[in-house]
Amino acid sequence: MLAETCPKIEAIQLPKSYRRTVSKSIEMFLEMQKINLLEGDVWGHRKDINEYYNVSQNVLEKIQELKADRFSNEMIADKLSRESKLNSDMILYILSKKSLELS
Repeated sequence: MLAETCPKIEAIQLPKSYRRTVSKSIEMFLEMQKINLLEGDVWGHRKDINEYYNVSQNVLEKIQELKADRFSNEMIADKLSRESKLNSDMILYILSKKSLELS
């Protein structure tokens, strides 16, 4: 079970083609576990080596720097999506997390 294997998981990002195959019961289960389901690809990530991707501390620090420089969330997402393997929806999700304290 995913929630047992990865107890700190907060979001799952699936390609659009896979996202359509997720059942309503799985969506409800993930919602009960407070796991967000996002649509999109992690480009450049080899799925045959690892099926998951951890957001690096460097990306989190860069988000904090840009936020401190008063960049808008959309500008941060646009800039970092070009510089990292994350798409803009994932970056916007990270920005929305209160635990990062990115005020």
